[in-house]
Amino acid sequence: MSERHITYDRIYNTVDRDNFDSLIEVDRYADRTDAFDSIISATVDHFWDPTDTRYVDFNSEPLDLTEQLIMPTDFCIELKTSVADKLDAQQKIRLANQNTRFILSSILHGEQGALSLSASLTQILRDPGAMEYAANQTREEARHVTGFTNYITTRWGTPLQSGSTIRSLLNEIVKSPAVYKKLIGMQMLIEGLAMGAFATIQRETHDPLLKRLIQFTMSDEAFHHKFGKIWADRTIPQLTEEEHEHVELWAAEAFQVLLFNLVNAEQKQEIYKEFDLDWQWVRSAVLEAFSEEDRRADMTNNTNIFRVLIKTLLKAGIITDRTRHVYQAWVDMDELAKEGDEVAGHDVAMAAMEELKLINGGRQKMGARFRTN
Repeated sequence: MSERHITYDRIYNTVDRDNFDSLIEVDRYADRTDAFDSIISATVDHFWDPTDTRYVDFNSEPLDLTEQLIMPTDFCIELKTSVADKLDAQQKIRLANQNTRFILSSILHGEQGALSLSASLTQILRDPGAMEYAANQTREEARHVTGFTNYITTRWGTPLQSGSTIRSLLNEIVKSPAVYKKLIGMQMLIEGLAMGAFATIQRETHDPLLKRLIQFTMSDEAFHHKFGKIWADRTIPQLTEEEHEHVELWAAEAFQVLLFNLVNAEQKQEIYKEFDLDWQWVRSAVLEAFSEEDRRADMTNNTNIFRVLIKTLLKAGIITDRTRHVYQAWVDMDELAKEGDEVAGHDVAMAAMEELKLINGGRQKMGARFRTN
């Protein structure tokens, strides 16, 4: 079965990346869906510019990272284990902040993946409406890359290297010719992880600068998953049994890879070296301190990144009895099914949009005065 053609709705039809001639066929231009018009038109409501201090002033909130925490120590799992016994007070602060640096670096790499993937969709989507949406998302992902780059530069100078797990998955979905892998992989798996992480960070961070950056980023991300959701609503019910199994098993495999490896101690070796901590010993300390039961308990939090991810796949109709057991081992699937479709952090995203409307309204008035002078 060719992975290229698991698409039933024509608005997600694609052409070969190098087949530009098909994109300048006369009849194609008017053959446009209106399915994405509301998402596209809403772009103006959540516009923001990470290089403009009216939105985010990266010099406004200095922090002394030797004394101040960006996230609470509870956010650093290592400090809940015997690892803490090997560190003095300042080292604990340093490890906690480096852990935050690792997480935000991973988010930055994920945003770059989303940027590259969205740009790749503009080269292959045949429908002009779908192509315009992908171009819009490309622009929004680009400002996220700028925003998180600016934040990490302000606080640490440089990001940390990408962990092998996220790098491998990003490579697979960005380079894949299969549209379902691009949309499920990025719009559901990666965006689902991001929205859960953003909701938690925004709620818990001690850094007002990070809180503001996250709020505005969430105002964009709240729309991005809708592109994949529209695909799922229009495509999943039409799949043959063989196709659904193919899609479902790939999603379950990707979920398990992320669950067991995304924040594994092996991914953080670069951090542990400066504390003379062996990553394998750290991994053993974490496994000793936290059981699978502890992880299940943590997933009752509605902003837990993996709970958000499972909910996204469930609401998209991707999970059936075939793979339900994979997720049921961690969350109550019946309880999850009863919840609404809103993604984690939706309220924060909507509040951010209201603030952005005020800022953007002021910019428009200034622009009008400039043009009349």
